Amino acid sequence: MSGNTFGKLFQVTTYGESHGKALGCIIDGCPPQLEISTDDIQSELNLRKPGQSDVTTQRKEDDVVEILSGVFEGKTLGTPISLIIYNQDQRSKDYSNIKDVFRPNHADITYQAKYGHRDYRGGGRSSARETAMRVAAGSIAKKYLNLHDIHVDGYVSQIGSISADDINLLNAKSNKYFFADKSKLEDLDVMFAKLIEEGDSVGAKLGIRVTNCPIGLGEPVFDKFDADLAKAIMSINAVKSVSIGNTHNMLDLKGSEVRDEMTSDGFKSNNAGGILGGITNGDLIELEFIIKPTSSIKPKGQTINAAGKEVEVEVTGRHDPCVGIRAVPIAEAMVNLVVMDHLLRNEAQCGMIDQSSPFKK
Repeated sequence: MSGNTFGKLFQVTTYGESHGKALGCIIDGCPPQLEISTDDIQSELNLRKPGQSDVTTQRKEDDVVEILSGVFEGKTLGTPISLIIYNQDQRSKDYSNIKDVFRPNHADITYQAKYGHRDYRGGGRSSARETAMRVAAGSIAKKYLNLHDIHVDGYVSQIGSISADDINLLNAKSNKYFFADKSKLEDLDVMFAKLIEEGDSVGAKLGIRVTNCPIGLGEPVFDKFDADLAKAIMSINAVKSVSIGNTHNMLDLKGSEVRDEMTSDGFKSNNAGGILGGITNGDLIELEFIIKPTSSIKPKGQTINAAGKEVEVEVTGRHDPCVGIRAVPIAEAMVNLVVMDHLLRNEAQCGMIDQSSPFKK
């Protein structure tokens, strides 16, 4: 009941702390005979790893993954897959001056209250460093889903006050901000130069699209597909809200305008975001979420220490001016895990993938 495992049939358990010896995960329930290599996993980790550009944390971690079990001769065995990444660039001394101080808007004070003992080095288990293993596990789910022509793509649509006027997934894959509108890149460069100089941060809005998702994934009550998507995204560090489908102007519309009417050729609109009654309808799945500004910043702030005394805190170390940038591959991984888990659950209950539809073919 410790909350370190995600999924029901495709289960992922992660372990390790930000400044510990290593991070790792165990993946149970992966189908056998799936061709997988360290390169498949490493290519996804490289999108998330720190120190890749001047707008992310300068902690240098190669995030080299090792497969310890569950894969033989390049194929999965159907047995538990164990992955590990050894930490290389911990600078724990950066946190020695705040080991007895609770950083504002961090998990420091809640971890201390819950467990009575915590790893203060970089946040320990609450650090976003833990998400490296989610990306590693998600890469295996991605490989399986891509074989079924199911694709999950993420992007950034807003950073601070700079918002994309156009969403282009190809643009998002070709710049250091994962930003979907290349016309805004120069504006972002100016913003980040100022943020880095000030040692401050901003939040971001991100989006995920799932294309060619089969009809029928999801359960009708507690394990609705959209409910599990929301949980998956909300489990990512610093996420504060999730929306699925068209929520931009829904309150300005009437029921007659927002319902997705149907013809024999399919849905006339997709305000539902590809999910009806918690079950996928075969349409494009769209979700958005907001990540708060990084709380580890240089400007001094007011807080309390372990003795309850009011003090000022100044956070040193290496941190992202916007954690939303590196959250794109993390969110893709979490959505891949949800789709993979529900795909296997649906096959177990209803048989192999069936793209049958009441619409005219």
